[in-house]
Amino acid sequence: MREHLEAIFAAGLDRVNPYKMITRHVNVQNGQLIVAMENYERSVNLDDYNRILVLGAGKASAPMAKAFEEILGDRIEKGLVCVKYGHTEPLERVEVVEAGHPIPDENGVHAAKRIADLASEADAETLVINCISGGGSALLPSPMDERVSGGLASLSLVDKQRVTEALLRCGADITEINCVRKHISGMKGGRLLQLMHPARSLNFILSDVIGDDLGSIASGVTSHDETTFSDALAIIDRYELRGDIPANVLTILELGAQGRIPETPGAGDPALATADNILIGTNRQALLAAAARARELGYQVQALTAQLGGEARHVAKVLADIAKDATSCDMFLKKPVCLITGGESVVTLQGNGRGGRNQEMALAFLHELSRWRHGRDQVHFLAASTDGNDGPTDAAGAFADERALLSYHELQGETIHESLKNNDSYNFFERIGALFKTGPTNTNVCDLQMVLIV
Repeated sequence: MREHLEAIFAAGLDRVNPYKMITRHVNVQNGQLIVAMENYERSVNLDDYNRILVLGAGKASAPMAKAFEEILGDRIEKGLVCVKYGHTEPLERVEVVEAGHPIPDENGVHAAKRIADLASEADAETLVINCISGGGSALLPSPMDERVSGGLASLSLVDKQRVTEALLRCGADITEINCVRKHISGMKGGRLLQLMHPARSLNFILSDVIGDDLGSIASGVTSHDETTFSDALAIIDRYELRGDIPANVLTILELGAQGRIPETPGAGDPALATADNILIGTNRQALLAAAARARELGYQVQALTAQLGGEARHVAKVLADIAKDATSCDMFLKKPVCLITGGESVVTLQGNGRGGRNQEMALAFLHELSRWRHGRDQVHFLAASTDGNDGPTDAAGAFADERALLSYHELQGETIHESLKNNDSYNFFERIGALFKTGPTNTNVCDLQMVLIV
């Protein structure tokens, strides 16, 4: 059953392989760059431009840049993409810089400055190809530095690190985290577009957010922003973070809310007129491909949602309750059944253990299974991140099934309840051999969760 879960997950990954998606749907014919995506078609005359730059950031930006090197060859003058450590590809004309994620580091700061410099060099005869994917927010840390009323309100990398850590710990979702990031950044929330203007840009975007809001993916570096400084302050207050973030950050947000720092570009900004945002892959596409593979393996499939959110352990209980119904009666479909969901949950940290949202979900699911008196041997669960890194770990996720419970009962150590309380899912699953490791996948479209009932 674990082999089936892995095969179903792999089919979802293959569908959102960014290199394959770009090379299948973008090509050059008679001097025209032809883009024919599912919901976007455009032809760009390359003779209208005297230089082409390839820029980008995110866990999947290296394979995206590799695709454009293959398509455009020596038409590319130069470029730079910033990726998470280990998420690299061999490139010839585009430089790859590795940096910290989810907590930004100095490598990311230097990469962001160099990308900003390249963007600022672009003119009306420059075509910029941007390769944007999830992770781009942390990988393009450009701390804001604003002169206000004769004074200087500025942020450091440490300020941004502390804000990121506080937002990750409190359970804020990715949209809320990115709203704050946009308003303390010199590049996010569309500010990269302003740096590139008046250059023409084609921005190829791989979505890692529920609902595929272009303003949230990588904090909307090439999109207009519908949020405000006041919205960012409201998020800080919602999670009672004023005492946990640097005073400089609060100063920036408060000055912005007072109108003393320019807002992020809105829908009418002139820089938008020369930019095309092209969505190339989503969690929904991965989920549907996974569902198709499950059918090939002989399962009756029910795809429940591609917008799963909320606290990971609460989601796990709901999925376990659905699975319990499916074991006792044909509430959905006749067995064997595969239930699939996609999205991105959150974890509100209570302890100092190690793990990620998918491992925590699997551990909470296992906790529910351990309480069943009947039917648990029929249920097999996998929760995994499509980028191959669940939280700050080398695992994509974990399995929860009878095999995991048997291994758990043979070992001494923390109980499931204690591991949950300490947010220590990684060490728990490592002890029982139920971690799911893929290595960096070089794609990123949120998470997939699969339940097999046999």
